[in-house]
Amino acid sequence: MASNGQHRFSGDEAPDKKPVTRQGFRTMLGIFRFILPYRWYFIAGMLFLFLSAMATLTFPYFLGELVDAAVPGLSESFRMPQAGQALLPEARQGLMSGFSINQIALVLAAILVVQGFFGFLRVYLFAQVSERSMADIRLAVYRKLLTMKLFYFEQRRVGELTSRLSSDITQLQDVLSYTLAEFIRQLLTLVVGISLMVGIISAKLTLFMVATFPVVIIVALVFGRFIRRLSKQTQDELAASNTIVEETFQSIQVVKAFANELLEVLRYRTAMGKVVQAAMKAAVWRGLFVTFIFVAIFGGIILVIWFGARMIQTGEIQVGELISFILYTAFIGGSVAGMGDLYGQLQKTIGASERVREILGETPEFELGETEVPAAQIAGRIEYDQVRFAYPSRPETEVLKGLSLLAQPGEKIALVGHSGAGKSTIVQLLLRFHEAQAGEIRIDGRPVGAYDLPALRKQIGLVPQDVILFGGTIRENIAYGRPGASEQDLIDAARRAYAWEFISGFPEGLDTVVGERGVKLSGGQRQRIAIARAILKDPAILILDEATSSLDAESESLVQAALNELMQGRTTLIIAHRLSTIRQVDRIYVLEDGEVRESGTHEELSAREDGTYSHLLRLQLQIR
Repeated sequence: MASNGQHRFSGDEAPDKKPVTRQGFRTMLGIFRFILPYRWYFIAGMLFLFLSAMATLTFPYFLGELVDAAVPGLSESFRMPQAGQALLPEARQGLMSGFSINQIALVLAAILVVQGFFGFLRVYLFAQVSERSMADIRLAVYRKLLTMKLFYFEQRRVGELTSRLSSDITQLQDVLSYTLAEFIRQLLTLVVGISLMVGIISAKLTLFMVATFPVVIIVALVFGRFIRRLSKQTQDELAASNTIVEETFQSIQVVKAFANELLEVLRYRTAMGKVVQAAMKAAVWRGLFVTFIFVAIFGGIILVIWFGARMIQTGEIQVGELISFILYTAFIGGSVAGMGDLYGQLQKTIGASERVREILGETPEFELGETEVPAAQIAGRIEYDQVRFAYPSRPETEVLKGLSLLAQPGEKIALVGHSGAGKSTIVQLLLRFHEAQAGEIRIDGRPVGAYDLPALRKQIGLVPQDVILFGGTIRENIAYGRPGASEQDLIDAARRAYAWEFISGFPEGLDTVVGERGVKLSGGQRQRIAIARAILKDPAILILDEATSSLDAESESLVQAALNELMQGRTTLIIAHRLSTIRQVDRIYVLEDGEVRESGTHEELSAREDGTYSHLLRLQLQIR
């Protein structure tokens, strides 16, 4: 749906992983500026991470010392000097030479306790950083999304935007709380572990062990990349199946009205079949990969043990040193294997960070402050002066073509015309959901762009044809017009909107839950709740988008009475489809092809036999 060069970051199009380039790495680091307020937690966590890794790496050494202390002379019994060779020198003395096995066991126990303590602090401190900083990022992204232009949301699906707040930021959180720490720990294990093996145990045995790494690493990288590609295919198929579910549930009334439940089940079954097929292909290759890793790691350990056993025979190392070496080998092998997964996580993080940075870098329609913006002081005079407009998604199709109209303070103005004539566009421009490309819209003689946007919108009330309520209580929905309003203000607004009668009839009254989008209320009840909300807002300008067109006669009568109460003393723009509802307005503008064709009162326009309004009126009378 991206058009006109607009980039769309849907989950289907945006790759899960990005190459770890210098630019991508800088982008990822840019996101982590959010950890700066918690940098001391982060520094302390890194310190305990280092101490925890060092404590872990001492464990194999002291375990080898324990073995040598438990069986004195065991290593010497394996030593077989070659013919004509002098007796081999005494074995090297370890740090724990002269200590009993109980003393060495206590040292090992102490290492475990210390390592556990350091590990706990590391996890706790990184959790402090990740939870707090990710909450800040979520708030920053949500804040930026709320200030984006309406066109931004028209070009994207709600699921894509919520994914940015959920999966992408969760990916960043995983890196900060686990992946980053684990990557550093694995790196320390690799570097320090090899250093200890070379310096303390045997450079020769270490070189032999390291020589087996390249083949394993290369094959693992190739396998890993192929498996990740197959996993991505599975994720794509799963995303496609989720789209079916999302669309079906969003349009559940249509599905049921056409009795297409079976059709939707069959669509979902086909999609799930593709998911299973892709997942099984990935599972086969993943199984082969696991088999290879198992054979490679344990095959490498067998080779190390074989080579180490020969070195024991020649007296180059002791049995305890070989055991320590094997443990170090296992640690290092695990680090090398783990780095492949960590690299994949890093790729995902770069992709997620780029999408989050993309949102944070967007230009909002206004800057949201930390305090509530007071409503603008306006009388309500509205003037459109030669306004021209085309929607950004269809720049070649002009919707308004030099349109001009005027509404004096307190007047009731009706906008009439066929679908596509530009009626809704007029009110969208007044609310500054979009900006006119030519001409000017003025309120009280000032261009609408000269007003602070939130302050202007606080003075414009909207009662749409299809009312959307929030899923909370009636109280919350009415109070949305003026957060913080008193209980009495809410009741007064409900009374003036002719809504208090049915509200007070509910057992929970104002605390009645309306359900998602207000589904627990009838159409007339939802309309009156919306009118009560607008009354509580007390705007200077009111927009009515055919607020009674879909109601029955009784509900229409009540809603119309509520609207009459709401329109008192306000400049009102009425988008009208049913001409019978606008007989009493001050002026009617008849729109056709983005221009004003006629204007006047109902009586004046009805008297023009060849006029557009008269023609529309006759058509509606014939239909009735």
